[in-house]
Amino acid sequence: MKKIGLIVLAAFLGGAVAIGAYKLLERNSDSYTLAEKQNMMFANNPIKIGSSGSVDFVQAAAAVSPAVVHIKTTYGNKSSDDNASSGNMEDMFEQFFRGGGGRRSAVPRAASGSGVILTSDGYIVTNNHVVDNADKIEVILSNRRKVTAKVIGKDANTDLALIKVDVDGLPFVKMGNSDNVQVGEWVLAVGFPLDLQTTVTAGIVSAKARKIGILDRAQQQPTREEIEEYQRTGIMPERPAGTSIESYIQTDAAINPGNSGGALVNANGELVGINAAIASETGRNEGYGFAIPVNLAKKILEDFKEFGVVKRGYIGVTFQALDADAAERLNVKDINGLYVNSVVPNGGAAAAGIKQGDIIKKISGVEIYEAPDLQEKIGRMRPGDKVALTVLKTDGSTKNVTVTLAPESKVTLASAPTAKATGANVSKLGASFIPASEAVKSKYRIPSGVVVTSVVPDKLLYNMDVAKGSVITKINGKPVNSAIDVEKALPTSKDGKITIAGVGENGFFTISINGN
Repeated sequence: MKKIGLIVLAAFLGGAVAIGAYKLLERNSDSYTLAEKQNMMFANNPIKIGSSGSVDFVQAAAAVSPAVVHIKTTYGNKSSDDNASSGNMEDMFEQFFRGGGGRRSAVPRAASGSGVILTSDGYIVTNNHVVDNADKIEVILSNRRKVTAKVIGKDANTDLALIKVDVDGLPFVKMGNSDNVQVGEWVLAVGFPLDLQTTVTAGIVSAKARKIGILDRAQQQPTREEIEEYQRTGIMPERPAGTSIESYIQTDAAINPGNSGGALVNANGELVGINAAIASETGRNEGYGFAIPVNLAKKILEDFKEFGVVKRGYIGVTFQALDADAAERLNVKDINGLYVNSVVPNGGAAAAGIKQGDIIKKISGVEIYEAPDLQEKIGRMRPGDKVALTVLKTDGSTKNVTVTLAPESKVTLASAPTAKATGANVSKLGASFIPASEAVKSKYRIPSGVVVTSVVPDKLLYNMDVAKGSVITKINGKPVNSAIDVEKALPTSKDGKITIAGVGENGFFTISINGN
């Protein structure tokens, strides 16, 4: 009996102690320290290990290095002035990958980059700017054998190129899934930097879907044909707004001149990106490199192989990414998504009921915050493909629409300036214009604008020191987005003067010109 009583007493005391301890430890959530909250959160939601796994890159480097090649290109006898007028991306990327320098002599030039073997029978991916306009392309394989390559396809809008060597039995890299790449994940950059032999550097993914504007800047450079037409006629041909696609994987793995076109791989040795550019004031690595996602490259390369060119589909809108400043300027409440500036008549977006002022919020159910979020996904598709968009309408309602992508020819023809727009307007101002690209608008944080593509000496804009490359945002107080808008805005002056607002190398400006 006494034994039973002791057991009951012990149970009572144990329960009391447990209840007391619980009350002692029970606290309001805000009373926990940040460290305690972190510990509790990750105890309940442990971090998932990405594809990097163990931080040991020996196997990945060994698997990838034999399939990364050195590319050497030779260019014909062209003077520096000839090269400058060619307008190709090679000059735009010179500072990133080829060391830059002074005036080139009139002797054959040579340059170099990297490439990644994708198949055992010799298909190699590299950057467009590595091989663009080259007279001869040589590939140095891992066994030091040198072979000549031919271009299968190249695309300035994505800075991708596919070349081919007639060799079988080559080592090749497995393509991974760039959608699965995570910020903070370990990656390797493999290439031929600074004319060294195969070099492997390691870092992490710093960010995804980066747009740095380098392709848009390259496309704004006039081509040799445009320069020649300007020399004949005094008028620079108008071009549609930039159609480049930038959605780079950003990494702090060291990338230097010569790495261009090389491999960015995860720790499993899978190709997740094609190294393309660096952010640098010196032309050497300063901590940030950029690679084209392999999921975008897959589609482009398949187009090269099947058609020789890229078959690109278009939604048929111009847009700008929203943030707090843009939302205030546009008088909209949302600060996330892509604001539709204009809709191409008879394009896919117009057929789906998208209108100017709508905000594109999602693509295939995934939230959109920046232009690359949309552009990369569309860049993987072809004309005729259908894409699901979620759109916030101007009346506040949300609508799910399906857009059938249109071919480039239809979008270009529908949005191209009419002959009338290249007449009186250009003659009166002494300049020609193209619509400002989204990258330009984003750079200057402007909702509208046209880029000055040529200025005729001794005409109005020339005499007011408005240089080629300047962006005109308003004429006589009216926003302008095309040469047609410029024409319509010119006669609205009441005092005989033309008031022009814009931005150039020295910042924003407003000038008044006697229009008589």
